Amino acid sequence: LKSWTFLLAVYIYLGTGFGNDITTSFNGTLLQPKWLRLNFIQYTAAADALVWMVLELTLVLYKSWQRWPSLCRRSPGVPTFPYLMKHVCNLGFSGAGLYVVWTKAHYVRKPWACRQSDLGECMDPRSKTTEDLVLTLQWSLLYWAARIIIFVMMHQRSFPMFIHGTPWHKVRREGGRGWWDKAKADIKVNVLWVLMLMGCVAIEVLIILPSMKGLDFNTACGFDVLGDVSGIPYQVGTCSEKENWLSFGCATCIGSVILAILLVFLGQMVDIYFVFYIFSAICGSAMGHNRHLNDVKNISVPIDLRPSVGKDADRFKAAFGPEWQQVWREIVQSLLDESYISPKMAKGLAEAAGIALDGQEIITRRDKKEMPLNLQRYPHVAAERLAFFFQSLEWIQSPGGGVKFRADTDSLTGNNFDPGTVPSLSQIIPCYNEVVIPTVEFLRAGALPEDAMNQSPDDQPGVGDLTGAPLGDGVNTNLAFIISQFPDEWIFFAKRLALQGYIEEPNAHDLFKKFMKRKLKEELVLEIRFWAALRTQSVAKTIIGALQYERALASLPRMKQYYYQFPDKRNPEDHAELIVAHQTYGMKSPEGNPENDESIRILLSRYASDAVVLVFDLTPSSSEEVWHFVEAFLTRRGGYELGAFSYASVKCRWDSESQGLAVLEVLPRKYSLRLGKGDFKTQGKACNQLNALRFASGHYIQALDCNMGVFSGEAFKVPYVLRLFMPLDKRDRTATRCRYLGFREHIFTGREGTVGKCHASAEWTFGTIYQRFLSGMGTRMHYGHPDFVDGFWARNRGGMSKASPVVNLSEDIFAGYNVHMREEASPHVDALEFEKGREAAFNAASSFFSKIAGGSVGIIRSRDNHLLCERIGILHSLSFYFTSVAFYVSNWLIDISISLYVTLFIVFTLADIDLAKLAALGSSFSSEWLLSLGIMSLFPQLFEMILEYGAVRACKEVFGGLFASTLFFVFQNKNISAAMRDGAASGVARYFSTGRPLANQHQTWKDSYCAYWKSHYSPAIRLVMLYIVYNLLAMQTFQGRLPMFLVVVSFVSWVITPVIFSPFPRRSLIAQDLREFNGFINGRAGMSEKELQEVDERGRRSRVRTIFECGLADSISYWTDMPFLVLIFHLIQRLLICAVLVLALPSEIMDFLWVYLVVLSLQWVLVLGFFASNLNNILLVLSLIVWLVVLPIGRMIIGERAGNPTLWVRLPEYIISFLVFLEFLCLAEHSLLVSVRALGTLKAIFCCASQEQQERSTRRLRQWVRLAHVYFFGHQLHKLQAYMVLLASLAASLVLAALDKVSCNVHTWWLLNEELASTHRSEQYLENRPPLLEQDAQRHGHSSETSSMMADNSEDHHSQESGSCSEAVWNPEVPNAGNGTAGNGTSGWQANGSKRWGSLTTIPPVADGAVSIGLPSPAMSAFSFRGMRK
Repeated sequence: LKSWTFLLAVYIYLGTGFGNDITTSFNGTLLQPKWLRLNFIQYTAAADALVWMVLELTLVLYKSWQRWPSLCRRSPGVPTFPYLMKHVCNLGFSGAGLYVVWTKAHYVRKPWACRQSDLGECMDPRSKTTEDLVLTLQWSLLYWAARIIIFVMMHQRSFPMFIHGTPWHKVRREGGRGWWDKAKADIKVNVLWVLMLMGCVAIEVLIILPSMKGLDFNTACGFDVLGDVSGIPYQVGTCSEKENWLSFGCATCIGSVILAILLVFLGQMVDIYFVFYIFSAICGSAMGHNRHLNDVKNISVPIDLRPSVGKDADRFKAAFGPEWQQVWREIVQSLLDESYISPKMAKGLAEAAGIALDGQEIITRRDKKEMPLNLQRYPHVAAERLAFFFQSLEWIQSPGGGVKFRADTDSLTGNNFDPGTVPSLSQIIPCYNEVVIPTVEFLRAGALPEDAMNQSPDDQPGVGDLTGAPLGDGVNTNLAFIISQFPDEWIFFAKRLALQGYIEEPNAHDLFKKFMKRKLKEELVLEIRFWAALRTQSVAKTIIGALQYERALASLPRMKQYYYQFPDKRNPEDHAELIVAHQTYGMKSPEGNPENDESIRILLSRYASDAVVLVFDLTPSSSEEVWHFVEAFLTRRGGYELGAFSYASVKCRWDSESQGLAVLEVLPRKYSLRLGKGDFKTQGKACNQLNALRFASGHYIQALDCNMGVFSGEAFKVPYVLRLFMPLDKRDRTATRCRYLGFREHIFTGREGTVGKCHASAEWTFGTIYQRFLSGMGTRMHYGHPDFVDGFWARNRGGMSKASPVVNLSEDIFAGYNVHMREEASPHVDALEFEKGREAAFNAASSFFSKIAGGSVGIIRSRDNHLLCERIGILHSLSFYFTSVAFYVSNWLIDISISLYVTLFIVFTLADIDLAKLAALGSSFSSEWLLSLGIMSLFPQLFEMILEYGAVRACKEVFGGLFASTLFFVFQNKNISAAMRDGAASGVARYFSTGRPLANQHQTWKDSYCAYWKSHYSPAIRLVMLYIVYNLLAMQTFQGRLPMFLVVVSFVSWVITPVIFSPFPRRSLIAQDLREFNGFINGRAGMSEKELQEVDERGRRSRVRTIFECGLADSISYWTDMPFLVLIFHLIQRLLICAVLVLALPSEIMDFLWVYLVVLSLQWVLVLGFFASNLNNILLVLSLIVWLVVLPIGRMIIGERAGNPTLWVRLPEYIISFLVFLEFLCLAEHSLLVSVRALGTLKAIFCCASQEQQERSTRRLRQWVRLAHVYFFGHQLHKLQAYMVLLASLAASLVLAALDKVSCNVHTWWLLNEELASTHRSEQYLENRPPLLEQDAQRHGHSSETSSMMADNSEDHHSQESGSCSEAVWNPEVPNAGNGTAGNGTSGWQANGSKRWGSLTTIPPVADGAVSIGLPSPAMSAFSFRGMRK
């Protein structure tokens, strides 16, 4: 489809005049073509037939070979006999069409005299009359008509695509999935896609194709091999004579045209991606408007809760019933319990609705506090959550889609509300070894320099194997960092503890110091751990959030009445249950974690009165204590014999009487939870979900990931959303309106530094406007948690996700495939929003993108994907492409285009086509492309933010974060491309564990190199070399050169971005990283032949110790795991590249190869000595240094030409020849190792090798790989690359360190937060000073309730204090005057040293409640401390 729209664009372009006169002018009209357009219709028909022949032949042969054992059997994904016949017939038609079109074609050249006219003598003789035109085009038009008909017939939508999920037509119609509903949806989708494809045509005609002006074989090179076919008149050029076709000039000229065509082809394949972004922004925002999302998160909109007066009170009452004030009290109390607001704020929020927070008494008198709420005066998190809650209440009353709301019966506190109208829900939290509750040791760690180093792995403590992740940033403790992210919430926490009697004074700073000095009671330490858990990505946050729904239901009056009848039941266990599926609970180390087990028990005991149960996997690896615990239960039940089974799923809950776990059910299994071995084990999370699903009893299921949370207000809306599955006026349980129901996610890690914000913005955009648009297109999939699922559907379709190894890495999306293959629905609603965390540390975010990009390769390879692609329909297939893998494929194509772009200009220069000639030809290649189409990807985010937040906030957020997001996503897009390439080559989608660390975790240079050397650093250095070659060649032509700004940004970003996004560039940490990385480069671990097995295992676990081990492990993995046919393909690819280089490059450059060959022989002598002398490291270093003798040896080999006239003139030849030499060296290495692998494979096939012989063959292959890794310059280049990265990282770190020092920690402010930026470099955060808000309160002598994180300052919450270079030391002993002015005029601050602010004189509070502080610099006069309005 995309290729055909491109052909249409070319056809239109030929008559626009945007190209050369002879090419794009006077070629007739669209319906009466002449000259080039007439030729184009004919030769494109022949080309189309040829392409279809190749595609169909490849498809038939490959599928027949791939599925030969099950060929023609009735099974999903298996080619049937009709399928094969259909494609064989298409193959035959294509062959016949090619023959007829080519033999009947009538090609004519356009005369030069007809550049300015197509009339009179310039009239094309083939189109003088309509009869002549028809006679000329009849066979081509007949082919095109037949091709379109066949294409439509072969790709028409199948109903159903697999089988009907709901087999009864009447039931489908009642559920909104009848034929008329489908027809209306199809019309809408088809119209949208026609418009989008026309948009692509416009971009290609106006932007992409003009770049080819003058760049065709005939015009640019005089290469007239096509003769009359193209219609372009003959021109004289480099390739005019046949004897010149293999010359350097002709080869480079033709190569430049081919590369330009490839670049344009990639451009037309990618432009639809950006057009889809634009349409998703426009249509998604329009759909959001219809869903009442205007200002849904705008906190400047006042909330009026005055009973019987305020509009929000009326809306609240209409949605929740007459006892809405009790619901409001529960919401406010939950915000207070989680320390999102202070006790004073909670009291004010409750009284604003005319109620008291404590007790059940309703305030009846008119109180002055009963006034509209200004959310801008509340903490940002609470304000935004409340704004969304109130603005989304309108949806409850008018949900749309034919669903009606009756307040009397449907509202949760309505007069006739029945608890039976609330659908039962089972919430599942699958856990593995994620952090349950942060440990005390973790919270106190992180401040020591060694905490910023790599640690010993958990399974090898204290052995000196430093390959684990750092514990912190090496500057502040982890608890201090969490507090710096949420300083106001820490203060609210201290006030709540004081109110509850845990501490005497609500002093947040004192609370932190006592915790660090171990002076707190155990119960208070546990409260602090829970506070930290609610602000990190922990299992505890997810469990507490999920329980919000149960507690919301339990607070309803009618629910209390219902469960009063059943004293043995926990309220509301019939309507909601929470299943914590902990896969490794009770297992021995290293699989299990005793700290996590203890934390799970703490959670279960803390919430013993709630309907929460634990499900775990009982295996032979489980501890003896757990086995005795389960067997004791089975023995009491009777009928059990010890050792009757080895695997079981166990369900238990906390027993308050015995203060321990009590088993409820045991389900024995024959097999383990995960099946398979090694990389081919079934998907862990999918298996764990299935383990919990066996015990779920709810009508609907919800799986929550271990980094989620729920705001209590959203929990009260869940029953209304669940009713969308089957509205209350429906009675047929089989007529559900959908099987999956998605809703929004609020990415709470957006507050955790710049990385968290960049990642959160992308996830938030995808979860809102993008999914809304996909839902409108009818192709939204299930993208993971926290979608609601029809429990009946999940139990009868094998679970909520697929678990096949390798293929189903992105396991959740296959549930969406399952829904669509059975013609069911998976819509999206905007009325509900749960919290979701995303990786906030840079390396963790990169691992996440690599994981999902690799998973997309598995999606492409899956049978589900093949089935849908063949049966979903023509234009629906485009929707399906964008709902699945378009993002990853497009990034891969864009990445390819970057290297292709630089290579194109190198070939341009070699072909003597400089910028002046390109400008003369009129090609847009002659100018810098500063504006990338990638800017269009901002549109959806910008449109959604304008819709929900307002234009000012949207522009400030989007464009203010443009620098950070550009750096971040340029790097991550390369990450995605590399993962796609590796996955496509190996056929294996690998899992990457992110760990979800805190945003301040130090990113060591060693870890960054191990993570990015192959995906970023090596491509960056290759791109740098190409860029240098281009500049050297261009400077010698004296015709100017392109700066290639975007290319420079790309390779610079690929190298230094990990350093830029690493926190605290302190000199001590830089020296530590430099020392560690240098040791990593020069380490000897893994060099011995005896360590090959360990090297391989370490590489698979990402635990390499040295750079030798890093490169060797990757090579071993490549040569042992890569399919043999892929290795052959890569060998052929390298052969072709070398052949093209031989043809394209002049002999003057090729002569320099002899120089490098001589140096290589010297290197081999040194390498031989290295292996012969028991791995002498000196000889290995010399094998790299020996390459410095290239220049002296060059004079000996090729004479004076090696440096004549100057070395600078010969430098391009040295560099180009060296790159060519490396290609030949790689070809030689590849040929050798392919031969070794082939011998081992043939021996295993024909000699029936035993398992032991196969292992011996694998060991032999590893030995050859080890030798080749050193002999063929692999390790030496790897080492050289590492030193280049080390220097770049050192330079970037020193610049950032200097910037932080002279600009007052501006990097820390930008990357993390202002609290850390305001801390002096010689001290830890909270070591001597309290948080800024508490300083403000102590300074002005009042109890402040606001902070720099306030909602009223949320758009610019980074105060100017972070920019100050003051060395002031906080001195709480300085007395305050009690009226906002310090007694000695310094407001509790003492000047220290020469760098001082001067006199920090306070002034009276201003009208808006802000207390300003006079500063000596006018540029910093905007700085203010926010005080509470009295």
